Amino acid sequence: MEKIKVGDIFNENVRFTQENVNKFAECSGDNNPIHINAEYAAKTPFGKPIVHGFFAGAVFSKVFGTQWPGEGTIYMFQEMAFLAPVFVEQNYIAKFEVMEVNEEKHRGVIKCTLESEDGKIAISGGAKLMHKERF
Repeated sequence: MEKIKVGDIFNENVRFTQENVNKFAECSGDNNPIHINAEYAAKTPFGKPIVHGFFAGAVFSKVFGTQWPGEGTIYMFQEMAFLAPVFVEQNYIAKFEVMEVNEEKHRGVIKCTLESEDGKIAISGGAKLMHKERF
């Protein structure tokens, strides 16, 4: 298995559906109408429903646990700043860049962003992971 090193990058395309936003609202208990009621959301500054911040940020967990580094990843820390709304049925790119690696402890610090297709950053943050084989 190839080691992940400082400067490595990984990108994942992502698109959120209203159906999945509704499911997240149900399972999380966050049923704020700005996420699930188009009439209500139309009267907000966003003009339409927005994706829950933590649901949008869940793409980071998905990638870490299933793709890069993948199975065996231990998630140790995540910070996120919500800088712009994320809308359903629009394309986004989750971008990852390795900032630090501690091979002795098998840990990596990853910069994480979620960007719209035109490059506007919606979520910016960082994570610390442990993976015995990849770091």
